[in-house]
Amino acid sequence: MTALEAKQRIEELSKEIHAHNYKYYVQAEPTISDYDFDMLLNELIALEKQFPELIAPDSPTQRVGGEVTKQFKQVTHKNPMLSLGNTYSREELLEFFSRVENGLGIKNIDYVCELKYDGVAISLHYLDGLLVQAATRGDGIHGDDVTANVKTIRSVPLRLQGNYPHELEVRGEIIMPHKSFEKLNQEREDIGEPPLANPRNAAAGSLKLQQSTQVAKRGLDCFLYFVYDDINNINTHYASIQEIGKYGFKVTPYIKICHQVDEVFDFIDFWSEERKKLPFDIDGVVIKVNQFDYQRQLGFTAKNPRWAIAYKFKAERVKTDLLSVSYQVGRTGVVTPVANLKPVELAGTIVKRATMHNADFIKEMDIHEGDAVYIEKGGEIIPKIVAVDVNSRSADKRPVPFITHCPDCGTLLVRNEGEAGYYCPNSVNCPPQIKGRLEHFIARKAMNIEDLGEEKIALLYEKGLVKTIADFYHLQYLNLYGLTKRTISETDGKERLISFKDKTVENILNGIEKSKNVPFERVLFALGIRFVGETSARKIARHFGNIDALSHATFEQLIEVDDVGEKVANSILEYFATPENLALIEDLKQVGLQFEIKGGSQPVSNKLAGMTIVVSGSFATPARRTEIEQLIEEHGGKKGSSVNKKVNYIVAGENMGPSKLEKARQLGISIISEADFMQMIEQE
Repeated sequence: MTALEAKQRIEELSKEIHAHNYKYYVQAEPTISDYDFDMLLNELIALEKQFPELIAPDSPTQRVGGEVTKQFKQVTHKNPMLSLGNTYSREELLEFFSRVENGLGIKNIDYVCELKYDGVAISLHYLDGLLVQAATRGDGIHGDDVTANVKTIRSVPLRLQGNYPHELEVRGEIIMPHKSFEKLNQEREDIGEPPLANPRNAAAGSLKLQQSTQVAKRGLDCFLYFVYDDINNINTHYASIQEIGKYGFKVTPYIKICHQVDEVFDFIDFWSEERKKLPFDIDGVVIKVNQFDYQRQLGFTAKNPRWAIAYKFKAERVKTDLLSVSYQVGRTGVVTPVANLKPVELAGTIVKRATMHNADFIKEMDIHEGDAVYIEKGGEIIPKIVAVDVNSRSADKRPVPFITHCPDCGTLLVRNEGEAGYYCPNSVNCPPQIKGRLEHFIARKAMNIEDLGEEKIALLYEKGLVKTIADFYHLQYLNLYGLTKRTISETDGKERLISFKDKTVENILNGIEKSKNVPFERVLFALGIRFVGETSARKIARHFGNIDALSHATFEQLIEVDDVGEKVANSILEYFATPENLALIEDLKQVGLQFEIKGGSQPVSNKLAGMTIVVSGSFATPARRTEIEQLIEEHGGKKGSSVNKKVNYIVAGENMGPSKLEKARQLGISIISEADFMQMIEQE
């Protein structure tokens, strides 16, 4: 076959396969058998293998996967991906309708009701009909580029059809249907892996897999429910959804225009029960103003559109018996009580355990041994005790006592003033704290050492190979190769084998070596200093510049850092007053970790040096507020988080809180506009 003949056949096959994909995955009306479809796809794969220069970016073979993504690139959303305001109350929903009517100055407004899919929000960007980018919500301003993985989802068109615009951005939800979820968990159980908790978590995890070939096997689906660009002079949300359905998108069939408020409540009541029959999970109903002109008139708050709201279904509640209470020790020594329950089905899963938070929770809930308790899933994920059936309690039952000593090392527990939890102070020798610090150190947001996880770290700890985080950097091939351990899964009781083979050992050692390039702010976070989170570690690192300056900082110097209060400052002082921690840092320095801010940390100017500036109110976009905060730091200033006597200026947007405004006036703080601020940093 010549290249010209191959090109013609590839185009024919691609067009035919795209059409069959659309009929099967979008319209659910297959017109060809699975065998015949596979034959067409196999022919296309063979031709593209023979003529790789003819592979098009929208080829159906791209859905098979094959791309490997070690780290997902961060992208900036063209339009912020805002979240919806939530309500569980009909009264609050009536207040929403009233706000809309008052904002528009009219009544009898049309609303569109849709299902609220329980999955992962996604933004799809098309140019000239071709999918060029798929991005997750992230923080609303920046998300992860997951284009390679999204291309494997067969209900997402790679190329649009019909009269589509030159550029198009659509938003939707990627979900894992019940059938795919059950299949995935069965496969995991067959190979000894613990089952995943729910379809939403499974969908989110699948979308971030590094190998797109694995994503292709997960059976994900996608519904599109919002259009960001003007299309063909359409002026209502409902019409826009119908229009993009003509382009090849899978749009929701579960949608209704409601002319009266009563119709909205009828839609909610219907799906509150009918949702149990759906082949996928939903957790509520989304209500949107239908007219685009009205949406533009109502606008946005800093976080949510004023023209839409989500009515969330109340979590399912079940009653079961408390069998016993066990206690877990975290990496910072905090002891968390866990309720062991008589197994009961809740929201589609069997629940055996629930968190009890701390000693105060047990006391406030008045939980007794053997009580009958009511449990819900917080956000439909984490089971929690929400009530106790005191009427069924027998007279001989006594309150659940909180333990006095660490369940792992036997050390007397302590509780600091102002803290809710008890903790074990034996940080140096308490096994779960040691293993917790090791797990925290290698986590993605910390040192990101690949191919190490909880079970592998537990094995290294048990073998005496890793006792401190510095020990990772002294591991050698001969230490690791051949290590094996059999474990019993707490979830299903099945046996699993952990084994360190050639490739695993090589990947671990490469990951450890690569972590030596991780910047100082993440190294500081990875150290696991109590109360120092990812954000505060970044601010502390940038403020002090290096570990030596930080280790010698006084209490007064520490609390000058934005977001560092007394509790964090005292924790840092305690950390650097411990000889073992100082020795650990010296060891980490010797192996080459980064303990100072590198290039790019110098301010653009010192025009705001010595000034503390608070940004308050809403701006054109959430991204603009973030930009102003960055400009403060880039020009030598400090970004304040609250109004106090240390603040020099407040950059005020719209709807600045009245309490902040009054406090600023009382303290004599200058309130300036965005334009005033820009003039301050731009002037010579």
